[in-house]
Amino acid sequence: MTNDAKSVSSTYEAGLKGATEAVAEFHEDTGALKKLQHWLHQTPSAVPLIVLIVALVIFGFLSENFFKATTLSTILQQIAIVGILGCAQSLVILTAGIDLSVGAIAVFSSVLMGQATFRYGVPAELAIAIGLALGTAMGAVNGVLIAKLKLPPFIVTLGTWQILLASNFIFSRNETIRSSDISAQAPALQLWGGSIQPGGVKILYAVFLMIALVAVMAYVLRHTAWGRHVYATGDDPQAAELAGVPTQKVLIQVYALAGLFCAIAGWVMIGRFGSVSPTASTGQLGNIQSITAVVIGGISLFGGRGSIVGMFFGALIVGVFEMGLRLVGTDPQWTFFLIGALIIFAVAVDQWIRKVSG
Repeated sequence: MTNDAKSVSSTYEAGLKGATEAVAEFHEDTGALKKLQHWLHQTPSAVPLIVLIVALVIFGFLSENFFKATTLSTILQQIAIVGILGCAQSLVILTAGIDLSVGAIAVFSSVLMGQATFRYGVPAELAIAIGLALGTAMGAVNGVLIAKLKLPPFIVTLGTWQILLASNFIFSRNETIRSSDISAQAPALQLWGGSIQPGGVKILYAVFLMIALVAVMAYVLRHTAWGRHVYATGDDPQAAELAGVPTQKVLIQVYALAGLFCAIAGWVMIGRFGSVSPTASTGQLGNIQSITAVVIGGISLFGGRGSIVGMFFGALIVGVFEMGLRLVGTDPQWTFFLIGALIIFAVAVDQWIRKVSG
């Protein structure tokens, strides 16, 4: 038995002669394309910023009036409401959800503020507070249904969108409160329609509000524990729960905060349009517009990745395309065509960037 063992050992050792002694090695692709992919993964707002700069250069070249201060100011005014709704939608999509009710909450909140003042005699300031609180409650209901009952966000918010729009028409009795009545009796409702005019260029207070909300939420999401919990909940809720993140509580808070932002957008609507109308187009289009800004802005529909600053760039891109095409005399339908192409491009880029984490 000993001789047999020695024979086997010597045979094995003879077989190893000439074999490579290198251990297994793994080589990571460090090419320029891979580096770009990693950089975009770490800087999700870079793509929309690049697209925005390119669009500005192109339209500035095509139209001599594009870079006038009045034109740029008009673009900012046009995206004020969408930008605020985009803040709400960004929070929800970062948790891998979606909110189809943002437009309805905004319109219903504006109607609640107006009707509380003119039908029930509530002071305008208190009516505004009531509208903001009820908007927050509407969002919280979405959050409870999604977090506690585990219902799909798409279905929940599709249902509440219909319910809130119907409630809006029923409660308001389809009555529009005129701008002249509001300015005479409840000017606080039109606060965000006020403006400053440095150098003769009109800039609405609503623009400053939108920028402030984006800046505050960008800080909160990136530099607070709650913000990290939002990203963790969207990236991998099971792992987040194991790490001690109260994912249900985070979801309810996110949808409630989204409802508050929608109510703020409703208040801005009164100032922007002057009147309180239950038939405002934001009720139907606000959802699509906010999702468009978020997707073009580089926030992943799968949750856990993106920047609210990117959403702001996305809203600006839409505003620049609309204004730029109008100035060069192009058929307005090209706006929808190009924005649709940008949405598909943004989702394709997101899929490519996400391969880094895979």
